[in-house]
Amino acid sequence: CVDFKATGCHLDGGYAEYMVAYVDYVYRVPRGVDAVKLAPLMCAGAVGYRALKLTEMTDGLRLGLFGFGASAHIIIQVARRLYPSSEVYIFTRSPEHQDLARRLGADWVGNPGENPPRLIDRAIDFTPVGETIARSLELLAPGGKLVVNVIRKQTPVSLLYEKHLWLEKEVKTVANVTRSDVKELLDIAGREPIDVKIEEYRLDDVNEAVRNLKATRVKGSAVLRIT
Repeated sequence: CVDFKATGCHLDGGYAEYMVAYVDYVYRVPRGVDAVKLAPLMCAGAVGYRALKLTEMTDGLRLGLFGFGASAHIIIQVARRLYPSSEVYIFTRSPEHQDLARRLGADWVGNPGENPPRLIDRAIDFTPVGETIARSLELLAPGGKLVVNVIRKQTPVSLLYEKHLWLEKEVKTVANVTRSDVKELLDIAGREPIDVKIEEYRLDDVNEAVRNLKATRVKGSAVLRIT
């Protein structure tokens, strides 16, 4: 969609007790899955899943995730199920996020300035800063693919062709998720629940939730309980 409008960004809304939606854009909750635990899959999970699909990942390739917040902590679990022979490397500065990555089965965890055991074949950048694009491209093996999973970057991106792009490296960006992306992810969660780390807030406490998200104090995903 080239004329994308987001609630809470371009339009009023985003947090509400009630809403009206077209039936084609409503999804069935898998039986036996807690709706509160499912909520992060509808946004952070779905866009992360689309980014994973865009990498054209296959089993046995090495995957690097830059940043480890709401989206990435879901995608490491999806990658583990879909690509059991692949190594997953996590790049994040937060000690709490590093601990969570280890608990969720990362093969290597470090900050973005550290070098992993080997070059990576596929990378997803979840961070708001431009320098991780350059860093992830440095760590890509020849022919590797990077997908940038954010709407915008807060700092500029500086690249050198020979250092970051040469040797048939590819860069893609995520724009919108599709209905099939959401359905596929819900099907995966329905077969085997995803361990979504959440911090639950009342709707009246939405400003506190947003402040904690901005300060990266949330481990996993923040969820608003409407009732």
